[in-house]
Amino acid sequence: MIKMSDSKEKLLNLNEGRTLAYSENGNASSSTVVIFFHGVFGIGDASKLSRTLVAKNVHYVAPTLPGWGNSSPLPSSTSYPCGLLSDITALINHLHPSDADLKLYVCGGSYGTVPAQIIYGASFDVFPLGRQIAGLLLIAPFSPFRWHKDYTKCMTLPNYIMFGLGYKVPFRLLPRLAVFAIRGKVKTPEKAEKFIRNTLFDNMGEEERAAFAIWRDTEGRAEGQLEREMAENVARSVEKTWDGLLEVTDVLHGDWGYRPDTLDEGHVRRPILIVTSTGDKMAGSGMANWLVANYKNARLKSVVGGHLAALFHIDEIWTDFLEREPRTEGSSESCY
Repeated sequence: MIKMSDSKEKLLNLNEGRTLAYSENGNASSSTVVIFFHGVFGIGDASKLSRTLVAKNVHYVAPTLPGWGNSSPLPSSTSYPCGLLSDITALINHLHPSDADLKLYVCGGSYGTVPAQIIYGASFDVFPLGRQIAGLLLIAPFSPFRWHKDYTKCMTLPNYIMFGLGYKVPFRLLPRLAVFAIRGKVKTPEKAEKFIRNTLFDNMGEEERAAFAIWRDTEGRAEGQLEREMAENVARSVEKTWDGLLEVTDVLHGDWGYRPDTLDEGHVRRPILIVTSTGDKMAGSGMANWLVANYKNARLKSVVGGHLAALFHIDEIWTDFLEREPRTEGSSESCY
């Protein structure tokens, strides 16, 4: 059963009284499905669809991760990978029941690259729909800290305190302190806009500002529109609960269900595109480079700018990503 929460979002009722929020756009009858996972302080937002995705006739689905926005937190007895895979299985089966031609493209930005990787590498026994995955797109990615031993060298000091040191301090003390410090800054869309302007937009370099202006004109966006839309999503993401943020550190350090460099051919034949930005101080290139070295069918693409730079090159990225096909079963040659 589905109920509408507003014009942009739908709510899917799950087992145990939980809810999964999601947004969708494009051709809902298409067997080509692009699933995109948001980052920290985000929600699933499909209100604007890239021209490339429209031309490719895809069904674009943007779930809201557990514990963010209107998506229920996972039960404490359920591991993050198991809960995520269960939620996404329910969503795909609801939207595309018995679709024998289903082709899934799994994507994520920033923290959203974590659930994207969990789904990509999941055992087919646990996640049978994984056999339908045709590719993985990771933008400004995180690596699995469980296997990437030098991950701290790739982090800014604030990120290290929150996500590195925070894992070693019991009772989620540092994440709880972060919530206390940030809560007032994102309580309303107006306050959230000031917060993201200070954090993201005011730090843009000259070249990125130029790319932003071109993108804004091409997309027909008014000046300040992107900032306001992002701020609204930030405020909505923590309006009901902070559970999503509180578990980020545990998820980053936790068991994702596999090790990237030991995936079997059935998994690694699906190409991976990893996108990083030259001036991204929030998610530098170190983790992206580790992922390229450890996934057997991964390729790196770099764009100029900071943490938001990929957005201003998104049509180019989608074209590059969707035109790559999985290797034929049994082939040992890379498609790159």
